[in-house]
Amino acid sequence: MIDVLTADHREVQELANQISATASTDERRELTDQLIAELVRHSVAEEMYVYPAMRDHLPDGEKAVEHDTEEHKELETLMKQLEGADAATTAFEDTLRNLQEVLVDHVQDEETEQFPQLRTSIPAAKLIELKEKVETAKRLAPTRPHPAAPNAELFHKLVGPGVGLVDRLRDKLTGRNS
Repeated sequence: MIDVLTADHREVQELANQISATASTDERRELTDQLIAELVRHSVAEEMYVYPAMRDHLPDGEKAVEHDTEEHKELETLMKQLEGADAATTAFEDTLRNLQEVLVDHVQDEETEQFPQLRTSIPAAKLIELKEKVETAKRLAPTRPHPAAPNAELFHKLVGPGVGLVDRLRDKLTGRNS
């Protein structure tokens, strides 16, 4: 599970760097859509499976989950702004920079504190089981930000697959790369 999430972190950070380095607005838009889809999937999977594990296994698990959920909300708001922004504007660049700053803080918290604690407190077999659940959740998750939706395990498990299906249909109809 932890390796999958860490790989996701590298992927979205690399996508954000590529967007910053690209001059082509069409390529920026395509990379931004890909970044948003990957980050939404990752966040949903964390909220469904990682945060419950953090609550159960970390000494300050509830506090850590609350902090991470706030960062997810902030990232969703920034993704929603990027989704509707013209990739050629300074407003787009400012929003991307803000997203990168929140992402760096979020990744650092998880990788330096939370993930090592989870690795030592959860049996290997359970981590493998969680990895499979995370991968399944990512396949079914929405591909677009929904900042007004609750960031809750139950919501994602009951409503998330339907929202994900609608998002993937919208992606197909609009030609959006997800």
